[in-house]
Amino acid sequence: AQAIFGPVSSSIARLAASANTATTRAMSKMFTRFVQPGRLGLITYGPCEGKMCTIVDIVDQKHVVVDGPESVTGVRRHMMPVKRLSLTDFRFAARRGIREKTLKKALEKHEIMKKWSETSWAKKLQAKKDRAAMTDFDRFKLMVAKKKRATLVKKSLKKK
Repeated sequence: AQAIFGPVSSSIARLAASANTATTRAMSKMFTRFVQPGRLGLITYGPCEGKMCTIVDIVDQKHVVVDGPESVTGVRRHMMPVKRLSLTDFRFAARRGIREKTLKKALEKHEIMKKWSETSWAKKLQAKKDRAAMTDFDRFKLMVAKKKRATLVKKSLKKK
């Protein structure tokens, strides 16, 4: 029986192995933001919601130690669940448990916060914060400006 199924089973094994490597390659392309020391993250829930932090150490499967540092982002070093973090693309090589002073120097050296503020994600968050801080009069001025712009656009399209 082995003589009959020998070549077929080996070809099935080769096919399965090639499918497995293709799956592995697809998975590595699928995930690009890993939980690792030096990764910049956005806190999505809790008292520091909306602030940026850097992962300093990994406690277990679901918890990490993050640090702002406080002088830069206003986040003190504390432990938090990964579920409350949104990971960004920005990362620098950092040891586990990096000191706050060293972390601050590394952020300045790599210009991480400057690069973050130039992303569309950061710009959207800033625009949302600005809209939330608008007064009633600011909203009125915005409405008037939008009306003026709309009439100018209509006039320019009518001429053509």
